[in-house]
Amino acid sequence: MKILIVEDDFASRKLMQKYLSPYGICEVVVDGEEAVLAFSESLENDDPFDLVCLDIMLPKKDGQQVLKSIRNLEASRGIEGSEGVKVIMTTALGDAENIMSAFRSQCEGYLTKPVTRQRLLEEIKELGLLADEA
Repeated sequence: MKILIVEDDFASRKLMQKYLSPYGICEVVVDGEEAVLAFSESLENDDPFDLVCLDIMLPKKDGQQVLKSIRNLEASRGIEGSEGVKVIMTTALGDAENIMSAFRSQCEGYLTKPVTRQRLLEEIKELGLLADEA
């Protein structure tokens, strides 16, 4: 599995990397612009990400904007629906407005911080990216 972790907080970033590195190759970026660039390059190189863990409160471009950019990049390449990358929002923002906005922009999961290893892996299993024995 190829994973993009988008997180500006050092401790959260390291924790996500620790949780996910046993299951795939993790690329880490610290702001929204880097996230869109990394995602775009992965498509251009025909080596797309399988999973994006995306914070909302990010410098330069927030996670909601990043999610829309990801879906627009996919649409411009004819990637639609279940063919697209699985995106799990991982954020401190648990209000209805942010949750609904993220799902309207086609995220597949939404976890509020603190994100535990168990909750994260359960979410990834539900998306079909991990077998149950993981």
